[in-house]
Amino acid sequence: MSSHDHANATNIDSFLHAGTRPYRMANLAMFLGGFACFAMLYGTQPLLPLLSQVFKVSATEVSLSVSVSTGALALALIPASLLSDRFGRGPMMTLSLVLAAVLSLLCPWVTSFNELLVLRALLGITLAGLPAAAMAYLGEEVAPNAQGRAMGLYIAGNAFGGMSGRFLTAWVTDHFDWQTGLLVLGALGAIAALAFWFGLPASRHFQRRSISPAKVLADAKNLMRDAGLPWLFLSAFLLMGGFVGLYNFVTFRLVAAPFSLGQTAIGGIFLLYMVGTLASAWVGQLVDRIGRRQVLWMMAALMLLGVLVTLPTHLGAVIVGIAIFTFGFFGAHTTTSGWVSRRAGASRALAAAVYLSSYYLGSSVLGTAVGLAWDAGQWIGVVSSLSLLLIGVLAIALHLTRLPRIVNA
Repeated sequence: MSSHDHANATNIDSFLHAGTRPYRMANLAMFLGGFACFAMLYGTQPLLPLLSQVFKVSATEVSLSVSVSTGALALALIPASLLSDRFGRGPMMTLSLVLAAVLSLLCPWVTSFNELLVLRALLGITLAGLPAAAMAYLGEEVAPNAQGRAMGLYIAGNAFGGMSGRFLTAWVTDHFDWQTGLLVLGALGAIAALAFWFGLPASRHFQRRSISPAKVLADAKNLMRDAGLPWLFLSAFLLMGGFVGLYNFVTFRLVAAPFSLGQTAIGGIFLLYMVGTLASAWVGQLVDRIGRRQVLWMMAALMLLGVLVTLPTHLGAVIVGIAIFTFGFFGAHTTTSGWVSRRAGASRALAAAVYLSSYYLGSSVLGTAVGLAWDAGQWIGVVSSLSLLLIGVLAIALHLTRLPRIVNA
């Protein structure tokens, strides 16, 4: 490539700009990718009380059907991000979705809980390629003044997929059985994978990076020396742990007296993810207007408020509380994930992987640990543990308001 061609390739006009067809295609593909990823990842969550009965395991044990997926994904994210640095963002994300769809289609055929756990762990590993490369792709390809919106729409896809996958699995299970519910989920994943494959615009700004151990270690040290990134990684751990903890164990609360809800009604609780879809898109624009420093602490405070609103044994209060909590969570995640991508510079793929590893480790570790609070104190135990996590997030968010500014971050 000549210097003139290189200048053209990196010219601002080669970015994906808001309002253009390639920008819309990228947003649609990333929305569908996030949709499929989260639908497959969390499809067993509304079925936890049922699977506990089918396989004769405890509430804490059955939550492993979610936690092994998110834990395996967390561990695979950094290797996946390094492979995306070497082989490109698009190929990594496409392969990830295709393999995950195949594994998801195998889940209904298991004959034991251990077999389900093995498949769910493999599913988490294969899914890692999408989130590992997605934030880097958006950071590289989308014009800086449209990145907040693009990140918000991608995370809106995550929310919509998480909602649709959970509700659809619960509804189909109520009308047929849990195997059919998981089969429909796998078919959805396969369709979304094909649409992503054909719809994502090719990278124009991807530059292959060395994945030698020495280079990776040097990049990692630089990330951890940054004044803001380690705090953002910790906030991801706490945010996602609290989020999954609430949704894992609210199902056990709602299936019992005085609520005594059926499978479809419990699946309907996950329709509150629509609030998350709206929050991600709206907060992405808010970030572009008033800045991440102000938005993050507001979203953390909203989450804490939402948790406290769920305390009364009144279904309306529980639903409103979960809605407020969900809005705050997706708003916070949109804010922190975009912030990581902007602060990390050339190491954004590795930074995104460390952020998301923290995020999914929070889901895996804290999402199951909240089960101990449920066993000890039922819903009051869950609310107490989540409140502690969120006070931690709020403290981090307020600390980050004093963060020294760097260009565009």
